[in-house]
Amino acid sequence: MQKIFKSRLLRSIGPYFLLGVLLIIAFRIVTGIGFFAEHIERFWGVVTPFFIGGVIAYILNLPCSAIQRLFGKANNRFLQTRSRGLSVLALFVIIIALLVLAVNFVVPPVSRSVATFVEELENYEETFKGWIESVDSWNLPFLPDINEELIFAVVSDFIGSIDPDLITTSIIAGFGATARALFSSILIIISSIYFLIEKDNLKSFMKNAVAALTSTKTNTTVLKYSQKLNHNFHMYIYTQTIDGIILGSLMILLLLLFRSPHALLLGLILGFVNYIPYFGSIFGTLFAVIVVAFTQGIPTAAVAAIFMFILQQLDGNFIQPKLMGGSFSLSPLLVIISVTIGMAYGGVLGMLVAIPIVAILKDIIDEYIIYREEIKNNPPLPGVEEEIEINFR
Repeated sequence: MQKIFKSRLLRSIGPYFLLGVLLIIAFRIVTGIGFFAEHIERFWGVVTPFFIGGVIAYILNLPCSAIQRLFGKANNRFLQTRSRGLSVLALFVIIIALLVLAVNFVVPPVSRSVATFVEELENYEETFKGWIESVDSWNLPFLPDINEELIFAVVSDFIGSIDPDLITTSIIAGFGATARALFSSILIIISSIYFLIEKDNLKSFMKNAVAALTSTKTNTTVLKYSQKLNHNFHMYIYTQTIDGIILGSLMILLLLLFRSPHALLLGLILGFVNYIPYFGSIFGTLFAVIVVAFTQGIPTAAVAAIFMFILQQLDGNFIQPKLMGGSFSLSPLLVIISVTIGMAYGGVLGMLVAIPIVAILKDIIDEYIIYREEIKNNPPLPGVEEEIEINFR
């Protein structure tokens, strides 16, 4: 069998055979797009739990590896030899404990906060009408005439279309559905556990497969940039998680000082939306200001907005740069473009992965530009064929 694979004839016709197969597949896809779409959709439905399990395992690998290192440092040989399995077990025990604490201490006050906000919707409508009437009574020359009846009709229709009982029921049902999905998605949980346990074997298999299918230079390039991309994802998950916890906690403390009844809810929302780069914390803060304005009045919201702005500046100029350490030195314009494209093609998941992917693409382009400049400044000697390095450096 090895002689067959080492055959010069087979290696010479191999690329053409592969090209022919790809052309046949492309032709079949074009001519029978409906047939392939149906089977691709069915196949995706089958592998989706494993994909989700793989994503969960990839995220959980950060704390799992940290726990594994602790077991590896132990003087007990049993702990050292079984550090990976024990770290996975310890991680899931910690996750279950955190979920139990959240269900008992976080979910009830958040549910009450949402229910209270929904029940007060009619009062907020009156508050909004009062704002419009006050602004209209000022008769400011630079403001156009306000069509109060039209604005009131739009607001009344919007608020009237919201059923408080339905929202409360949906929120409770949403928590219940989340809990049921969490504990009933056995396949996702099991697959994530096995992905975590088999991480080293899967990693070794992928390395060997790429090394076997590519040349040495291509393999070096793939390995180099895949390691960088993996590092970018890990750094992004780590920094956004820590930054979200810090920012959300500070927001909760700030709103507690203003005696906001929705401090916990707004702080949690800000912490979660912080995963969305650039836009997340801005929208989370604006939402908090609007809620404070409706529940506690515009003067309180204005003062709170000043402190929230200071908090945003503190986070953007000190906390995030300290956590990231220059890992994602992207311009704000590039961040906005990346997030917008990621959202258009991948939804929320696309927004989350946009920054790490664009960061690695920027590194590749920068290194290629440097490589081409070196070639231009140091051209090869006449008659000497230039050997192009695939990995640039």
